[in-house]
Amino acid sequence: MSPLFPDRLEPGKPYPLGAHADGLGVNFAVFSAHAEKIELCIFDERGRREVARLALPECTDEVWHGYLPGASEGLVYGYRAHGPYDPGRGHRFNPAKLLIDPYARQLTGAPRWSDSLFSYRLQSGRADLAMDRHDSAPAMPKCVVMDTPTDWADRRPDVPWPDTVIYEAHLRGLSMKRDDMEPRVRGTFAALGDPRLIDHLHRLGVTSVELLPVHAFLQDRFLVERGLRNYWGYSTLSYFAPEPAFLGPAGLREIRGAVRRLHAAGIEVILDVVYNHTCEGNELGPTFSFKGLDNASYYRLMPDNPRYYINDTGCGNTVNLSHPRVLQMVMDSLRYWVEAFHVDGFRFDLGVTLAREPNGFDPGCGFLDAIRQDPLLSRVKLIAEPWDIGPDGYQLGNFPPGFAEWNDRFRDGVRRFWRAEPGQRGELAARLAGTSEAFDMRARKPWASVNFLAAHDGFTLADLTAYDEKHNEANGEDNRDGHGANFSANWGAEGPTDDPAILKTRHQVRKALLATLMLSQGTPMLLAGDEFGRTQNGNNNAYCQDNDISWIDWSLAGTDEGAELIDTFARLAALRRRFRLLRAPRFLHGHHEPLPGMADISWFDEHGTQLEGDGWHADGGHTLNLRRAGPATDGGTDVLLLLINGKGEDTTFQLPEPPQDWRLVFDSSAQPEGEPLVEGETRLAGRSVRLLAAHLPAA
Repeated sequence: MSPLFPDRLEPGKPYPLGAHADGLGVNFAVFSAHAEKIELCIFDERGRREVARLALPECTDEVWHGYLPGASEGLVYGYRAHGPYDPGRGHRFNPAKLLIDPYARQLTGAPRWSDSLFSYRLQSGRADLAMDRHDSAPAMPKCVVMDTPTDWADRRPDVPWPDTVIYEAHLRGLSMKRDDMEPRVRGTFAALGDPRLIDHLHRLGVTSVELLPVHAFLQDRFLVERGLRNYWGYSTLSYFAPEPAFLGPAGLREIRGAVRRLHAAGIEVILDVVYNHTCEGNELGPTFSFKGLDNASYYRLMPDNPRYYINDTGCGNTVNLSHPRVLQMVMDSLRYWVEAFHVDGFRFDLGVTLAREPNGFDPGCGFLDAIRQDPLLSRVKLIAEPWDIGPDGYQLGNFPPGFAEWNDRFRDGVRRFWRAEPGQRGELAARLAGTSEAFDMRARKPWASVNFLAAHDGFTLADLTAYDEKHNEANGEDNRDGHGANFSANWGAEGPTDDPAILKTRHQVRKALLATLMLSQGTPMLLAGDEFGRTQNGNNNAYCQDNDISWIDWSLAGTDEGAELIDTFARLAALRRRFRLLRAPRFLHGHHEPLPGMADISWFDEHGTQLEGDGWHADGGHTLNLRRAGPATDGGTDVLLLLINGKGEDTTFQLPEPPQDWRLVFDSSAQPEGEPLVEGETRLAGRSVRLLAAHLPAA
């Protein structure tokens, strides 16, 4: 026993869970319903040598706890759990394996792959049920006692949902190729708060940055052995500790600094969180934390054979949110990130998994109910990914009020229209109207539909218009991985080309796609770099590419094409701010008449004829004429006419009756000058979008 520590711990308290310093010592508390003993292991400050091992002396309501007098912040520690090693009954206790505290707020060191990280013995490449007794501590990251303040000076932007424009970005990839930043800053939270990056977001009109996972995550062994890295981060190691690689010398203070600077600029921070599974995988996976602390409680196991895991996530295991202590952990994690770092919302990866009860998906499940009633969490932005791979795993529109959802129907429908598939006019109309068939229920609003053209998973906007097929060879899986149905078009050449006609078409389609996104009802989300033509060279599954394939090439923003795309998006964002109709507070169905004889929403073909019946499918359905009418910000009435030409040639559009004093406010094929008057009919370039506006002042 080290002379720095006593022979035994004081009883301490079972709450709060985790390790908390009070100025006189540190209280440790960890949940395990099936452990027989849990030991606190204390390490030197570098985490290399175990200097003390002390049993937690008390267990109250299945929470093991103890108090270490004289300890303080910065103490490095881990746990060992004793109990039955009986995989057939779902128990995988193994005191030879050092375990991460599920509530650890900071980690030091990174996992070093070794067979000692596995609780079972490997023989001839197959798993033997016998326990492996090699100590895993040398290969394990360690926990650091760290309390974080919650009352630091900050003012949240509180951007209303209808005004929200989301920018999905990877924290590291966002700045790794910023030559105007110091190399040591790139890829960290400090870079996220850089004024030059914030200025760019301001110019675009972005209100909220949605970051791919920043929780500590694992570099999977199969990737490391292939010389690749887990780039996206959907392999969670800790729900409280940030990814150490994203922190600079200032540690957790860098997160608060970045959030404060973004908030001062009126920009929110939303975190993509992965509470559906962990990095420990299936029955053949490693033991880092939950599996060794109480496998049968933390994970959903097969009822008839609990050696195996229910795998609704496709990642080997499923976190058991039906267990009250596991649910508590996730709720505590969410509140911690809101209270300690003032984040403004969360995007829930595989949200359907989180809403699964023993009988399947339930919009009234304990997890969703807990969030909706929580006085803190119910007031931040909540976004669900409404699918998983389990039974009935597609649940778009079925999340309860208070949640927005990623809308892949928008992505696919808009892509199919702009690659000139026939018969897509009705589909496009539904997406422009906010996908009301899925979301207009239980008093939900149009903002519940998070509309996107591209996200981290799939083609970028540039690749969507440059490749017919995915090109994932760099992933080392013979191009078998990634989605096959991309609804993309290369417009005449696969990948890079010097053909000016093809390049012109691609540029036209990209601007038209951006216009469709920003002029639709719902919450628009832009993938970082799409505003200036970022490419992944046709890779639509770059989860393992922590390199130039995934990092954003900011030099593209300085090209003529990149600058024009940036300007196009910025003008569209300004139009959303200018016209309330583009961020309508309710769904439009044509049931109201803001003006006599004019419905709040109406659909016409290029001849100015109102669409109905077979007319929706006439002439291939490559054009659309959408009129919306409703209140303006000054109390008058705005009328907006959106003309969409998906054909390859110029088309004359007849403007519908009654005549209006139309003015041109946007054209994706040209830069409008002076908002010229438009009368009767107008000729619209192929593959382009035009917005006309008329205003009637209040009587």
